Amino acid sequence: MDAPRIYDTLTRSLVPLTPSDGKVFRFYCCGPTVYGPAHIGNFRTFIVQDILRRVIEAHGIPTRHVRNVTDVDDKTIRQSQEQKQSLQAFTRHWLDLFHADCEALNLLPPHEEPSAVEHIPLQIEMIERLVQKGHAYAADDGSVYFRVNSFPSYGKLSRLFEREITTQQCGCGAHDADEYDRESASDFALWKAHKPEDGDNAWPSPWGPGRPGWHIECSAMSLKYLGPTFDLHGGGVDLVFPHHENEIAQSEASADAPFTRMWFHSAHLMVESQKMSKSLGNLYTLDDARARGFSPMEVRYVLASGHYRQPLNFSWDSLRAARSALHKLATFDAHLAQTAGAGDTSATDEWGLFEPAIRALSDNLNTPEALGKLFKAVKEIEGRLHRNEWKQEDARQARNQFHRLLNTLGLRLEQPAAPEGDPGAPHDVKALAEERWQAKQARDWAKADTLRKQLTEMGWVIRDAKDSYEITKA
Repeated sequence: MDAPRIYDTLTRSLVPLTPSDGKVFRFYCCGPTVYGPAHIGNFRTFIVQDILRRVIEAHGIPTRHVRNVTDVDDKTIRQSQEQKQSLQAFTRHWLDLFHADCEALNLLPPHEEPSAVEHIPLQIEMIERLVQKGHAYAADDGSVYFRVNSFPSYGKLSRLFEREITTQQCGCGAHDADEYDRESASDFALWKAHKPEDGDNAWPSPWGPGRPGWHIECSAMSLKYLGPTFDLHGGGVDLVFPHHENEIAQSEASADAPFTRMWFHSAHLMVESQKMSKSLGNLYTLDDARARGFSPMEVRYVLASGHYRQPLNFSWDSLRAARSALHKLATFDAHLAQTAGAGDTSATDEWGLFEPAIRALSDNLNTPEALGKLFKAVKEIEGRLHRNEWKQEDARQARNQFHRLLNTLGLRLEQPAAPEGDPGAPHDVKALAEERWQAKQARDWAKADTLRKQLTEMGWVIRDAKDSYEITKA
């Protein structure tokens, strides 16, 4: 199978995901800013990046995944000060919660997870190089700024060649513009001089006490762990400008080498057709979903179900649909296991009837098409099992391939919650309902009708949907 490919934001084209060194695919992803719980919009981006890594590895390509932690910036300092906590204790609490949520959502841990605070000396070294080369300058108060006019290709990622860059756009903010003396409104902060409201959060530098700007953190850490030119940089589409544009400028000006070969950005998450915002009260977290009775896997399924380049509309109804889909997959797995019996089949590089699904994932990470192909394969296999066309080894091979695809999607089939509307039917009722569903899928209408009548006589009603069914007490 050909190498997977994705849409590169820089070239506006589909590009193959092949390692530049012919060995390991090296990629960097902007990680969390740990000042509060990550919301489901954040996790959409992290889940998309997780599936991308799994797809690359499913093609037999080793990866080196670096995801940073922003544990020093305006928000972390301000809120730690308000709560009268040290910056380290404050950010450690939220980082621990983030890691717990990542584990619950079955995100692969990055190979490296550097902290911005732990790499401040490295950032200072990078700023010194930029000053020495004329790409940066110190202001009177001890802040240091990147001179955007010194980098002619600034704007090549976001296509800002003819757009006026305002104070807000540059990532400095109006407050900073009032306090700090910059040569141009487009210049952005590499080092921020200490202010009284920062408390004890300051580090020594050649320009006086202060802290790094947000943008320089990623450049310094990606350089250390991946080298001056790596394969891919990822993040949400909201980071294209100014964050990623600024990363390119300071990194390439410092190293005199291309920053990264390709850029990977995922679109926004909408909630009930509205933009996520604190004012609307819809910055939902994983705990909010749990409080409504939904599992992390149901959340992952929803966040993976849309194409990463298109906005995805999240709703509580979508989680109910995810529950039904996962229930169907778990039931299929149990049915397949009955025929496969105990024991594992030999490992294989083949995907069998699931090959169309992995091809969809490999073609610009088309998760909605992959899920559609997955359920088409499930239906085909169920029919073959019902018609007794497969021997034990066939079923074992198919189950191996099924689990391989689930792993590529990062889906775990734990004990799933029953589909919405199921009050907890007895095991024998569930078994009959599933047998009837399989008969229907195999177009054995007589058997399906007989089993429906039997369920009715037992006091249960079965309602069919397009891809699932519900059992309710009569």
